[in-house]
Formats: sequence, C-alpha cells, structure tokens
Amino acid sequence: MSENKKVEKIVGVKGMNDILPADAPLWELFENTVQSVLKSYGFQQIRTPIVEPTALFARGLGEVTDIVEKEMYSFEDSMNGDKLTLRPENTAGVVRAALEHNLTYDGPKRLWYNGPMFRHERPQRGRYRQFHQVGAEAVGFSGPDIDAELIMMCQRLWDDLGLQNIRLELNSIGNAHERNLHRADLIAYFEQHKDLLDAEAQRRLHSNPLRILDTKNPAMQDMVNKAPKLLDYLDEESKAHFEGVQKILRHNAIPFSINPRLVRGMDYYNRTVFEWVTDELGSQGTVCGGGRYDPLITIFGGKPTPACGFAMGVERLLELMKAAGETHAPSQCDVYLVHQGDEAQMQSFVLGERLRDAGLDVVLHCASAASVGSFKSQMKRADGSGAAYAVIIGEDEAKANTVTIKALRSEDMENNQVSVPFDTAVDYLVDQIAGTGADGDADCCDDPNHIHIHH
Repeated sequence: MSENKKVEKIVGVKGMNDILPADAPLWELFENTVQSVLKSYGFQQIRTPIVEPTALFARGLGEVTDIVEKEMYSFEDSMNGDKLTLRPENTAGVVRAALEHNLTYDGPKRLWYNGPMFRHERPQRGRYRQFHQVGAEAVGFSGPDIDAELIMMCQRLWDDLGLQNIRLELNSIGNAHERNLHRADLIAYFEQHKDLLDAEAQRRLHSNPLRILDTKNPAMQDMVNKAPKLLDYLDEESKAHFEGVQKILRHNAIPFSINPRLVRGMDYYNRTVFEWVTDELGSQGTVCGGGRYDPLITIFGGKPTPACGFAMGVERLLELMKAAGETHAPSQCDVYLVHQGDEAQMQSFVLGERLRDAGLDVVLHCASAASVGSFKSQMKRADGSGAAYAVIIGEDEAKANTVTIKALRSEDMENNQVSVPFDTAVDYLVDQIAGTGADGDADCCDDPNHIHIHH
C-alpha cells in the first residue's frame, strides 16, 4: 500500500447504533427497573438466540405480514444451506424454546426477555434496523386475569420510570371463526369503497384485510372508521373474556380506551390485544404492544396451550425518559485514586484492592510511561469521573504512611479534605459512603456486600 494512500474509515451500519458510555447509565437504570418489576410479578428471564430458522417467523407471524414480506434479515447458511433469519421479534423464539424444552410440563410459566431485534426498514426516530425490546410471555394461562396482570405490570413500570403521558388502548379480535365472519363482511365493505383504497390497502384486500384497519392514510380514515367492527362479531365466550379483562383493570383504576381498529401486526394474536401509546414521539407513538396468542404453540406443532404477552421498544422508552428529565449522570466510580511517585503508585494499587474488597468501585489513575501527570491534571480526571472522593497519595503521604481524602461533591469546599492513616482509609471511606454519601442520602443498595454512593 502506498504511504500516501488514505485509508477509508469504516463506519457502522445505518440504523444499527452504538450505545456509548455516556448513554450506558440510562440504559442500566431502565434495565434494572424492568428486572425489578418483572421479578416482583414472578417472571423468570429466558435468553434465546438472535438467529432462528426462517420458517419459525414465516409460520408464526404469517406469510403476508409486513415483517415477513419485506423487513426480515434472512440469509442462507453457507456451511449447510439452512435458511436463517435475524430475529425481528422474540415471541416466536420464546414459544419455540418453551415447546422444545417442555417448559410447561410442570405448569404454566411466566417468562421475560431483553435483547436486540432486527428489521430492514428506513431508520428514523424511534425506528431502527437493530433495536431492543423487553418482552414478557405468560405461557399456559387461559383466563382474562393474566391479560390484566400483564397490563398492570406495564403500568407499574411506567410509574417506576416516572413516565406519565402513556395511555392504554384495548381491543378484542376474537378467535378465528369470529374473524372469518368479520373478514367476509370487511372485504365486501372495502370492495364497495375500492376507489378510496390506496395501493397498500388494495394489496392487502384479500390477503390480510384486517390490517387495512390500521392504516395511517388520512384520506382513508373516515371510510375505515365506518367499516364493520370485529367487536360486533364476538361470541359470548369471547365477550365474557374481554369483559373480564376490563373488570380487573377498572377495579384497579387502570384507565383505558377501547379502540375497535386495534389489530396488531402478527397473525398469531387472538382475543385481547393492547397497545400503550404516546403523543410525544411523533409517528412512532406505540411504545409497547401485546395480547393473547393462544394458537401459536399449535402452529409450531405443540399441544394447544394458551398464552399472552407483550413487547416494548427500549429506545422509544428511553426517549420518553429523557423528555421527562431523567439524566442519570454517568459515574465511573465511588473513589478515584491519585498518586505521584513510584512508592505512592505501589501503595495506590494496594489501597485500590482493599477498597474493592470492601465493595467500592475504584478507578486508579493510569497514564503513559513517560509521565503519570501532575496532581492538577489527575484531580481534573478525578472530578470528571463522577467519584464522590479522591484519595491522594504523594511522596509525603507515602513516607508518612497516610493518605489524603478529598470529598469532591461536598458543599463545604473549605473543609472537604482530611488526612488519615493508610490502614484506616478503607474504614473511613466505607463509613462516609455507607453513612450519608456525598448528597446526604443513606445508602439503599440491595446488595449488603456492595456499597455505592448515590450521585
């Protein structure tokens, strides 16, 4: 290669975003809150591969859904010719795993997952080619109680995350025989208004007419609003199930509205369907959606098993958290170790390990071989780390076997520094951090063996 030839910079795939260290604390806050809420309802985590057989999604989601027709990342395995797909959603994968490993042999299961999904679509705010979802699947439950519990679990999560402007829309799409009766009348109605159907609606007219109800085309809204409503075709059993869901929600003061046009995008849904929507994200207003999917395990070759679940878009919810003022400033550590001189550096390593043994997060200043950096430059790094305390060991401290501890977040900046013996430094810092911390709040970490300052 010529010395003067410029090396082309490689950048990431469009719509597949890096999550940088500055963003990580907000992700961690969200994920920790999700895990806490789901655990409080008895849900257990399941992790499935991001690559599944293409047939899993074609069979489960439906051949004529948008996802299968034009959004999946599918490829042929060059080693054995298997047709594989990067998962566009994870309900199908979880159900496949539950069936393959006989997870419900000893009773129903509450499962949840968190991870990346992949769809080939135009990247825009809240819609990416690699995106992340948290989902919950309750497999083996047939009553309306589990439908309501899943919805209430979402409400608790919004409350714990401080999100207020999210509303619940609810509908029932009945069972297959009810949808077939409705489908015939729906097709007849749309054919009477064929001149108002756009190209996408005309394409779906005979393959998936229910999805036309979900159109966002302003020119079709009035006509679609007057279309036959699936709720009018429900039999007594489906009506009772839907009323059972509503009764529990009303009793627990969960507000909702009935949206007869709400259908969801996958073929496996039946009876209860729901979406949590917001007006704060433009056209990408759905932050969570789900419902009942009793037919899915049978579609995959298992015995009839009822199930219900939801999936929420992590990136969209993080946008709402930011809009609500959640910053969660990044912090690398509780203590930043500053040192000058060979002996001081050796003592800093010893002290750093002792502090970590006591459950503190510690960053030890490291630099180039030529220079470890001045005290001033090291203290600037310490302050930028978000640490509550800087521990300073210079040549004088090394000789006297002491350390200087400086509170970096203290309001009293004139009296924020103290010198203590080297062997008592750990106890001093643990007492300070576990007692009141830098902001005066008592430590509330769930792990009694790990002490964290709250920044």
